[in-house]
Amino acid sequence: MKLVLGTLTLCAFFGSALSPTSPTTSFGPAPASGALVTASPGEVGSVKGKALFQGEAPRRRKVDMGSDPACHALHAEDARDESVIVGEKGELANVFVWVSKGLEGKEFALPTTPAELDQKGCTYVPHVLGMRVGQKLVIKNADPVTHNVHSFAKKNKAFNQSQQGGGKSLEQVFDKEEVLMQVKCDIHGWMSTYVGVVAHPYFAVTKADGAFEIPGLAPGEYTLSAKHEVFGTQKTAITVKVDGVVETAFTFAEE
Repeated sequence: MKLVLGTLTLCAFFGSALSPTSPTTSFGPAPASGALVTASPGEVGSVKGKALFQGEAPRRRKVDMGSDPACHALHAEDARDESVIVGEKGELANVFVWVSKGLEGKEFALPTTPAELDQKGCTYVPHVLGMRVGQKLVIKNADPVTHNVHSFAKKNKAFNQSQQGGGKSLEQVFDKEEVLMQVKCDIHGWMSTYVGVVAHPYFAVTKADGAFEIPGLAPGEYTLSAKHEVFGTQKTAITVKVDGVVETAFTFAEE
């Protein structure tokens, strides 16, 4: 796939306090108390923006669940593939965005709550999940059928476990950064999710409107990366200032 470089705009460096969490954005876990090493809450900035798709948007294909009538029965309408979701104005969902450079040598307290991955309607929810190195991942199965949770980890230890419908949750912890790690169900071949594992709390996943926001960054220079399971990875340099907002956009395209 061809990548189109993201564009970057810096603005509002001397704006007011950070805006509240947007309901249309999926954030990484908020830093726990004492997680910020070099800056207090009043001495940080944030980065926000959008992921966009350039060109004619691919149509979402229908997911054929006919091989398992129990899965098919869980949907009143045809299920649709979630690998490429493009909005009316080119907004690209399910892009994992994270600070990939500039936080080396810094340590951040782990969140006290686990990351969660569920299986609903014979579909992984969410389709893209962000979590921390060392954080517990709880995998649930809300379906009335058995699933097989199979990670295709390249840096972490892979796992492959069956899970009965409504049964006991599975738990995993990853000790290395890995973006993105695919997890599939060997019983239902259409089921796939991606997990981004990073060593800090500065990440987000774009939702239907393509938007993301990463708050609480100490002033400094960073590399911000964005990865999509189909269209690959982009990077851009950003400079964060106290109480400032860095705005950026990543534009992806198909060959």
